[in-house]
Amino acid sequence: MDHLRRGTLDLAFVKTVVIDEADEMLRMGFIEDVEWILGQTPADRQTALFSATMPREVRRIADRHLADPVMIEIKRKTLTVPTVEQHYVHVLEKQKVDALTQLLETEAVEGEAILIFASTKVGVADLADKLQSRGYAAEAMHGDMTQAQRESVIRRLREEQIEIVVATDVAARGLDIEHISHVINFDIPNDPESYVHRIGRTARAGRAGKAILFVTPRETRMQRVIEQFTGQRLTAMKVPSHADVAARRTALFKARLLKTLQEEDLDVYLALVEELAEESGCDLAEIAAAAVRMARGDKPLEPPAAPEPEPIGYPLPAETETVMLYIDAGRNAGLRPADIVGAIANEANLPGKYIGPIEIFDDYSLVGVPTQAQAQVLSAMAGGTVRGQATNIRLATPRDSGPRDRSERKAAPRHVEPHKPRYDKKRASAKPATPPKKKSFKHKKK
Repeated sequence: MDHLRRGTLDLAFVKTVVIDEADEMLRMGFIEDVEWILGQTPADRQTALFSATMPREVRRIADRHLADPVMIEIKRKTLTVPTVEQHYVHVLEKQKVDALTQLLETEAVEGEAILIFASTKVGVADLADKLQSRGYAAEAMHGDMTQAQRESVIRRLREEQIEIVVATDVAARGLDIEHISHVINFDIPNDPESYVHRIGRTARAGRAGKAILFVTPRETRMQRVIEQFTGQRLTAMKVPSHADVAARRTALFKARLLKTLQEEDLDVYLALVEELAEESGCDLAEIAAAAVRMARGDKPLEPPAAPEPEPIGYPLPAETETVMLYIDAGRNAGLRPADIVGAIANEANLPGKYIGPIEIFDDYSLVGVPTQAQAQVLSAMAGGTVRGQATNIRLATPRDSGPRDRSERKAAPRHVEPHKPRYDKKRASAKPATPPKKKSFKHKKK
């Protein structure tokens, strides 16, 4: 856009324009910029529009900028095994390890294995170490390991010597273990094909399986892409609570006690308990309770109380009051609406739908956020970066956002480099007299 305004870019001879991810551009807030650029291209161009979804605004753009469009819609068959239950869990990045251990507490089944996917070799090794420190028999498997080391992990998994493997996509290729009951996507895959490959490691040999996808606020787009690619909706799943973990531990321990009562010879132990009750004067139930506490060791039936996890995003009503914030960077710094939305959404965990309106001027920008989220955004963005550069953000004042200042900013003459041709808008928008109008294509992906 800056080149067009400076006259250093001429689009008068553009023949074809491709608009990809139209719905994503709309969501990120810079569809107006795209429309402005389209307005600088010849009217007889051929235009193709690709969009995973077709909301009303995207259809309006198609109707306005495509000539006699042809709709092409792609339908995909189900790519995943129907015996795999597919779920997703919304978590913040810093909650993921705790959420994982809570899920392992409630989802793990004795005699079954769990495969956890992380994106990087470093991430795999770090997560495996954290699980081991919490008492889980977990091993890492990644590309830096030798073939012999990877085969050793697989052998121990088959022999049920370990119960959890944390792996990268590359390391898990070709992994065929029948008793993998769960696949947990600790890090969301980069593409839907990888997701299909990952969850295919469970539900082998006709068994049922369960796949769980961790989704952070900035990854909801990839979740939708995965659902569209596989043709299946993922079911929402909550992180188990403190009470859920306690109930699960109690149920498993009761089952173990009953099995011991039914299968073991307990005469020696029964005599010991009766002797202890007679000597101490304690009730048999009290002695049994003490024995249970000793048996549980450092993993009591009631886990230590933990603070409730922070909510994901903000439970804001549809109609909410907006406050404007000032950012000391603008067009001259290459700032775009997508950069502002991405920075605030990632740092403050505020969903993109709550961010806006956005106005970008030469040397500063204004962005609206819900009043309820103002303090959190200012705190999260303090000392942060936008588009890789340090910026300051504060509450906008009337001088920043008043109509007089804004009009003066917009009316200010722009610098034009010497000896560069000026952009001729009339020449760019004029229709040729003879060439026929070409058909354009509007393409919908599912």
